Amino acid sequence: MINEAIRAREVRLIGPNGDQIGVKSKQEALEMAQKANLDLVMVAANAKPPVCRIMDFGKFKYEQQKKDKEARKNQKVINIKEVRLSPTIEDHDFNTKLRNARKFLEKGDKVKAAIRFRGRAITHSEIGRKVLERLATECEDIAIVEAKPKMEGRSMFLVLAPKSDK
Repeated sequence: MINEAIRAREVRLIGPNGDQIGVKSKQEALEMAQKANLDLVMVAANAKPPVCRIMDFGKFKYEQQKKDKEARKNQKVINIKEVRLSPTIEDHDFNTKLRNARKFLEKGDKVKAAIRFRGRAITHSEIGRKVLERLATECEDIAIVEAKPKMEGRSMFLVLAPKSDK
């Protein structure tokens, strides 16, 4: 809340350069802010009495937007890419899937390796588990296992996350 929107009768006032002025009436604080050609801005509404500061609200808002924009710019969006395997996969096909998974991990994305069991193959889920564990060991130099292989219905999943360079 700024200027006339402030409802409190008394406010604890902070000057334009951060010095404590003390408890003043709302009217007195507004007059001081107008003399300084600045705004009266409530910074802590829950305090007794509420804390208000004399500042240039437009400039404050602009700087806040700049900080928010900078924070968004430094964010890293992590996507989850999926690699589908089968329990009876041959070496060449496995190497192709492995190459794709490594490429995704190097770009900074997480990889979800999935094995879909068809027909009676579900009775030999340990074969699928071995394939997923082989994928994890092949990628262990650039990735960590975030979720161990687990069954969900007729599928088994494993999630790999890129190792952080921090």
